[in-house]
Amino acid sequence: MEQNEDERNVGGWVDDRLAILNSGEEWQPDVHQGMARFRARRETSRRRGRTWAWVAAGSLAACVSLMATPVTRAFAQRCLSACVNETSWVRQVLSVGQAPIASNTIYAPETRKMAPDFTLEDASGAPVTLSQFRGKVVLLNFWATWCIPCGAEIPMLTEFQQAYKDRDFVVLGVSMDDEGWKAVRPYVDSRKVNYPVMIANERISKLFGGLKAIPETLIIDRSGRIAATHIGLCSKSEYENDIKVLLNEKNPRS
Repeated sequence: MEQNEDERNVGGWVDDRLAILNSGEEWQPDVHQGMARFRARRETSRRRGRTWAWVAAGSLAACVSLMATPVTRAFAQRCLSACVNETSWVRQVLSVGQAPIASNTIYAPETRKMAPDFTLEDASGAPVTLSQFRGKVVLLNFWATWCIPCGAEIPMLTEFQQAYKDRDFVVLGVSMDDEGWKAVRPYVDSRKVNYPVMIANERISKLFGGLKAIPETLIIDRSGRIAATHIGLCSKSEYENDIKVLLNEKNPRS
């Protein structure tokens, strides 16, 4: 009974509301007013669409014009290069025809290729030739002062140089800075870099087939052959594992 009473109260309330809304005359739609409102809303929507279209077109034009300038294009390439991290599929592409040993990133000895030889001057003006380190394991690191991942690698590279220098191992840094020693010398001094650093030229990049990104690091065996390639920021353990494998190799093929 209580439920029926509630239903009657609700029904009465609905009837009262409808009675207030009902004017007693049959409702007729105002077609002219409705079409006027429709046209006004459609025109507003079109104006907004045209505004966003012009904004998008302007942004695109600005990007294209900026990218057309050498300075901006070079900056964009640097940003992309600095942010590249090596993934498994990148390594597979780089190591086509070069079978890795076990779970390491080291290529099997029979698949390794000779590293191109070069001579560059260090900060003191002394010539440094890659082949002069034949008989040692070489970590050849291509880097730049404006590359954030490159800077992150420097502390561990200095650690490797200190830890393994007495075991026929050396780190060589090749800077890709356009500004030359003006930018590189204070940078390496402030970070107390303890290994030879040189500045590359266009010939060096071509010699190594054009650097894909930086940092790019080659691990070279005692015979002067490329035994591993790392693109982008690499972990300390991965570098160290490669170094130890090569240092422990017996009678490498020449």
